[in-house]
Amino acid sequence: MSEQRALRPFNHQTIRLSKGKHAAPSEGACVMELASMLAGEPFSDRPATACPVIAGFLRAYNDRIDDDRRQQLYRYAAEVVGTRASGAVERERERRCLAWADTMKRQRSRPLRWLTRSTPSAVDRRLGLDAAGTYAARSIRRHNDRTHAAALALVDELIAMGREPVRSTAPVAPLRSGRGGRGDSAGTTLPAA
Repeated sequence: MSEQRALRPFNHQTIRLSKGKHAAPSEGACVMELASMLAGEPFSDRPATACPVIAGFLRAYNDRIDDDRRQQLYRYAAEVVGTRASGAVERERERRCLAWADTMKRQRSRPLRWLTRSTPSAVDRRLGLDAAGTYAARSIRRHNDRTHAAALALVDELIAMGREPVRSTAPVAPLRSGRGGRGDSAGTTLPAA
């Protein structure tokens, strides 16, 4: 290790996402190891605050894509913190990953489909919830801009499954009908200005 690298501090702002599992931030970090740093947890690719399904997907996806696409995962290191949810939410995320993987496999060319005849139920449940995420990430045969966008959209969807909808706290005022009013004649309401 060079002297310059040894002196450089490693934190969430200086680390570059890389493939594989790392013993310490000085060796690099995958997206989930960065998430453990952001969560204030011990350096690990399995932070306790992250949903195991999403973590499984991000770990496998991190290792299967090129370096430029991998750097686009930075925001997910922060967004995955705090996604651990109830068993029902995590099972729903698991089902979504399995269905997504099935869709990705069906998009393969006809000669390759017979090689992947296993159905989503073929994922061994003894492996844990993260196996569904890993299975989904590995279902992508070729990585390109289209599949990358689809993978990121899946992660966004999985994260949203555990979030409560944002409710407006703005007061609602009735609209006055007629001229000079703030609305239509149907008497609908809009947030007060």
